[in-house]
Amino acid sequence: MPALSLKARIALVACIALIAACAGARGPAADVSPSATAWGPEVQQAFARVRAATSRFHDLDSAVAAGYGRNVPRCIAHPHHGAMGFHHVNSALVDGQLEVERPEILVFERGADGHYTLNGVEYIVPYARWPRDSVPPQIMGVSLLPADDLGLWYLHMWVWKNNELGLFAPWNPAVRCPAS
Repeated sequence: MPALSLKARIALVACIALIAACAGARGPAADVSPSATAWGPEVQQAFARVRAATSRFHDLDSAVAAGYGRNVPRCIAHPHHGAMGFHHVNSALVDGQLEVERPEILVFERGADGHYTLNGVEYIVPYARWPRDSVPPQIMGVSLLPADDLGLWYLHMWVWKNNELGLFAPWNPAVRCPAS
C-alpha cells in the first residue's frame, strides 16, 4: 500500500477526530463521559459501575421504590456557576460508608413539563460519622469536599449529564432549575 501524503494523513486524522467527537455525543447511552476520560482507570471503571447501578433510576418512580425521596422542594442553583438540581436522598444509605454503586443522593433536573431527568449522583458522609477535623473520606481515590453549613462531606459525580467543569465539580452550568 502506498504511503499517504501529509495532506491525506491530516485529512485522515481530522476524520477520526470527527468520528470520535460524534461518538462522544451519543447522550445518556454513552459509556464514558468526556470528563471521565480525564481520570485514571479507577475512576473510569467506577464511572461505568455507577452508571450501571443507577440506569434504572431514570424513572423517578423507580428511584422512589428503591428508597430515594420523591418530594424535593428545592432545586439548588448558583447565579454564576449553574446548578446542581434536585437532590433525592436515600436516608438508609447515609452513614459512614461509601459505595460506588450505592450513592446516597440521586441528582435530578426537572423540565418545564415536570419530567425528571437523572443527571448525576452525590456521595455524602455526615460529620457525625466522619469528623470535620480529620482527613476527608475518599471514594474512587477522590476526596470528598466539606460542606460546613450542612455538616457533611460531599462529592458530586455527573454520570448522566456531561459537565464542562469536570466529572466531580459541584456545579454544572448545563443544569437549570425551573423558574419559581
